[in-house]
Amino acid sequence: MKLSPILVKLADAQSAFLSAADRIPTEQWNKKPSAEQWSAGEIVAHLITVERAIVSTADQMAEKAPRSIPFWKRVHVLLRLVELRWTRMKTPIASDPGLIGSKEEMLGELRLTRERTLAFLAETQNRDLSGYGWRHVFLGRLNMYEWFELIAVHQLRHTKQMKEVEGAVLLPKVVENSQN
Repeated sequence: MKLSPILVKLADAQSAFLSAADRIPTEQWNKKPSAEQWSAGEIVAHLITVERAIVSTADQMAEKAPRSIPFWKRVHVLLRLVELRWTRMKTPIASDPGLIGSKEEMLGELRLTRERTLAFLAETQNRDLSGYGWRHVFLGRLNMYEWFELIAVHQLRHTKQMKEVEGAVLLPKVVENSQN
């Protein structure tokens, strides 16, 4: 599998997400738009937690020999469906509340997390990682390349969520200003 398309997806997803996050006012960063919605800070904490978990698992798996997996166990939901965000899913991975902080700190931590992801991919670029993989709770078994592609589509999914937060936190200001 070629790594370059995954690297492009990761870069594009990070750029789109950071652009959406930049539009959230600092004073609104940790404010939930509603009881059911995450704050911008909670979204970033979730992304950091998930990406770290994927890279940590990949790192541990790459130290061992790959296992042969029958074809029927390799069938999974297409990753493109994750990005579309048709349905909301309850995450099986709890975010670390210790990650919640200021906008600048959290976006810096997100960038550092992505640097670690890219470092892992650079360190393993001369190896075939397609024989490594593990099961995703909703999608089925993904090989290691698919897990790294999932990081990108997962981030794009949450970019849409960040835009929803932006609308929710900025709309009251627009309405208030139009009434004055």
